[in-house]
Amino acid sequence: MRLVTATQVRFGIVGIGNTLVDALGYALLATLGVPTFAANFASTTAGMLLSFTLNRNFTFRAKDGDIRRQALLFFGVTAFGLWVVQFFVIWLVSRLFPGINLLVPKGAAIVVGLFWNYLLYHFVVFRHRPVSPVPGAAPADSA
Repeated sequence: MRLVTATQVRFGIVGIGNTLVDALGYALLATLGVPTFAANFASTTAGMLLSFTLNRNFTFRAKDGDIRRQALLFFGVTAFGLWVVQFFVIWLVSRLFPGINLLVPKGAAIVVGLFWNYLLYHFVVFRHRPVSPVPGAAPADSA
């Protein structure tokens, strides 16, 4: 049994890439004087667009799926992970360990968010579905 799969390695590479796009894009825009909200919105949007494209085509190799469905699910899963799951983990860790360094709850939230994203991208967003040759047709061996 393999501890880490090729898909998981590709997921990690994509994650590093889109995180760099986000961080470097934000740093560049902020340095150029773009207001914080706009700089963060632009850099996170660029990171999410890159993440969707690379996860669809490289990580999960799901080019044959319905791109509109995948995009809606991807952005829903990602936004919920960032804004709900991470917030809950930060809140929970901060409550369980009062006075802890503020980066520890955020780090825990990022780790939980990675698992959240990978599992939902794998099993929901970019899930491989068996394709029937004719829409609505029964499989050949069912006759």
